[in-house]
Amino acid sequence: MFGESTILLTGGTGSFGHKFVPMILDKYNPKKVIIYSRDEMKQWEMAKKFQGDSRVRFFIGDVRDRDRIYRALDGVDYVVHAAATKIVPTAEYNPFECVKTNVIGAMNLIDACIDKGVKKVVALSTDKASSPVNLYGATKLTSDKLFVAGNSYAGGHDTRFAVVRYGNVMGSRGSVIPFFMSVRDKGVLPITDDRMTRFMISLEQGVELVWHAFEDMEGGEIYVKKIPSMKVTDLGRVVAPDTQQEVVGIRPGEKLHEQMIGAEDAYYTYEYPEHFKILPAINSWDQDANRIKDGTKVPEGFVYASDNNAEWMTDDELRAWIDVNWEKIGAI
Repeated sequence: MFGESTILLTGGTGSFGHKFVPMILDKYNPKKVIIYSRDEMKQWEMAKKFQGDSRVRFFIGDVRDRDRIYRALDGVDYVVHAAATKIVPTAEYNPFECVKTNVIGAMNLIDACIDKGVKKVVALSTDKASSPVNLYGATKLTSDKLFVAGNSYAGGHDTRFAVVRYGNVMGSRGSVIPFFMSVRDKGVLPITDDRMTRFMISLEQGVELVWHAFEDMEGGEIYVKKIPSMKVTDLGRVVAPDTQQEVVGIRPGEKLHEQMIGAEDAYYTYEYPEHFKILPAINSWDQDANRIKDGTKVPEGFVYASDNNAEWMTDDELRAWIDVNWEKIGAI
């Protein structure tokens, strides 16, 4: 699908971009991959990893800058939108800035992709967009709805938009595994709540979900990968087996359990062997056979959350993953 195509990745110097770029170069050999982001130092560091590969280009820019996005999209076939302000406390204390990036930035990108004739766009979402309790989640829910509605907003243009949603990315910078590793030698492992659970997804799985969305989408779908859950206390025991755990309380804006599909979305949600798909509630698209394909509608009131999950990661599975990925944990 991506052979001889040009792909632009917003926020491309983050954890997702560091995994997406080498994977897509290796599997699809695209004509060009453009990394669009605002941090020149991160671009400089990332460029060293792809030195000599003419397929990888770097473009300094911000999704808030409408004119810059238009310039960056010249000749682009596909876009993956990963740029976001995503640290929950940062968003709570800087709400105007979070809205500018996550909402206004999404609007800028949608307009530019339609006007520039981009074929397909996949935007990355988060579990926090489902029944949001913090500003970050609220802005990502808004962003999701903008990309879904973008398919109608495009009018007679051919640009199509879809969304992928997943939870805690294992080993990514700022996530729980590298945090526990950084404090385990201090003698106490802070646990926000001993009932807390989290979804566990690898970056490779996240990239593959994006590829699936590009191949499957008609426009307006939200794809949710089926992934295992784990109790945070169990995760802490694997990462720091000799360290005492201390419950310190949930932080403002933090959920006890991650949720990726709420009961309100169940009416529009279909199940597949490896994922769920939330179809658009607008324009009767949830009844479109081309979007449903071979899916099975979930029961009324269905909720997909990390505490009611049918699949759980074992201690041995987590240890095996850590052993393989040791050097990369928390690096990007």
